[in-house]
Amino acid sequence: MSVLTIALSKGRIFDETLPLLAAADIVPAHDAQGSRKLILETNRAGVRIVLVRATDVPTYVQYGGADLGIAGKDVLSEHGGEGLYQPLDLGIARCRMMVAVRAGFDYDAALRRGARIKVATKYLAAAREHFAAKGMHVDLIKLYGSMELAPLVGLADAIVDLVSTGSTLAANHLVAVEEVASISARLVVNQAALKLKHDVLQPLLAAIERAAGKAAPVRPRGRGGKRFRS
Repeated sequence: MSVLTIALSKGRIFDETLPLLAAADIVPAHDAQGSRKLILETNRAGVRIVLVRATDVPTYVQYGGADLGIAGKDVLSEHGGEGLYQPLDLGIARCRMMVAVRAGFDYDAALRRGARIKVATKYLAAAREHFAAKGMHVDLIKLYGSMELAPLVGLADAIVDLVSTGSTLAANHLVAVEEVASISARLVVNQAALKLKHDVLQPLLAAIERAAGKAAPVRPRGRGGKRFRS
């Protein structure tokens, strides 16, 4: 019997995915948040969950370490989506990717005078595309964490980061000035698995679609799979 492997990351996406999996009669056999296990068996024989870093989900799915997974649009835009079929925006783990600056920095004035600004982010691809579309001159600085610190110590004029409630920005005297993208979690599927494990994948995808209140197709579209731009 072939094993179906689902790649997830701990945290908000995992928590909001559980009801969708439950709708497909898939329930983890262990509490992922309180366990050190990286492979979780489920109540379904032949179906397991692997826990990986959020940024690694598309890589595991692309290269066959998992048959399907759930990842944020922010992660997929940086990954590029190569080798992945992306049939469905699940509408969970919603937030916004925003440009933020320290309070008192006149972002609009900087735009008007065509100033070259420094932007700190871990989302280089999304930031580069955003500012290029606006015709802005920016120097991108790659950071992996504590993004809010960069404008406060003079490392950068602005940051591009994910914003949910905005409380972290406010606590660090930053303000959001522009939206880069609306973010939500998407289902990604290994294209080979979609063919080779069609009989077990099809019912799972259909159940997740119904639970998410969507009606997306589960057939690949073209060589590279469906890409989300919205």
